[in-house]
Amino acid sequence: MELWFTEKHTEHVKLSIQVDEQLYSSQSEFQRIDIFSSKEFGKFLTLDGYMMLTEKDEFIYHEMIVHVPMAVHPCVKKALVIGGGDGGTVRELVRYLEIEHIDVVEIDEEVVEACRRYLPQTACGFADERVHIYYDDGLKFVRKFVEEYDLILVDSTDPFGPGEGLFTKEFYGNCYKALRADGIMVNQHESPFYPNDATAMQRAHKRIVESFPISKVYQAHIPTYPSGHWLFGFASKKYHPLDGQDVARWKARGIKTRYYNEQLHKGAFALPNYVEELLEKVEGA
Repeated sequence: MELWFTEKHTEHVKLSIQVDEQLYSSQSEFQRIDIFSSKEFGKFLTLDGYMMLTEKDEFIYHEMIVHVPMAVHPCVKKALVIGGGDGGTVRELVRYLEIEHIDVVEIDEEVVEACRRYLPQTACGFADERVHIYYDDGLKFVRKFVEEYDLILVDSTDPFGPGEGLFTKEFYGNCYKALRADGIMVNQHESPFYPNDATAMQRAHKRIVESFPISKVYQAHIPTYPSGHWLFGFASKKYHPLDGQDVARWKARGIKTRYYNEQLHKGAFALPNYVEELLEKVEGA
């Protein structure tokens, strides 16, 4: 008998992956957590039936959410990851020796523990002594701080369920306050392709534009996410993501990547016309 995981992307589109085995299943206080193994994508994590990551393509997402801002900001000493319970974002951050302190705020402890056990490829960074994990609501956590962080990475789930509060104007405003004078925030920005996802993306972009003087969008191609076309938001108090890119400094670190490079950094901000039009509709609204 064949077993398949199927995620509905729209009313008329589904993604299916053949499953070898279900390794883990739990209903936490916040959501259903499942981990499967497959021949094509290796082990993969789903929350409430939505794909979060696969072993085969997670490097694309995690490299792009981390290395783009790190190639711009000249001196990140203290970073905050909101969400990111799988550990992939932290894994990329701990590769930077100049970072002294990384706070991680994840609402669901069971996600972290499940990933530590079944997805050590992504969760390995949690063992770094610079990493401090808080099991809390990211919206409430970030309210406490003023000019505390150089970098905030919002590695959230989709804008419903436990992650809903991380797409509000209040949240982005609090992130702005929590950043130092030259701080950068990067968030996962949803997909522009299917109408419902595009609407969520526009809503988030509008709220970020209202909170930050510099707000740009960049893209990556992630096969197992809806449509495969994914966006990230780059927001800053000071640095433009292209004008501020320091290629020599980033290359001098000798960090080996599988997706990100200095040319791709520039190219990722060159968006298709239909995406530019979606963004322009809300930027001055």
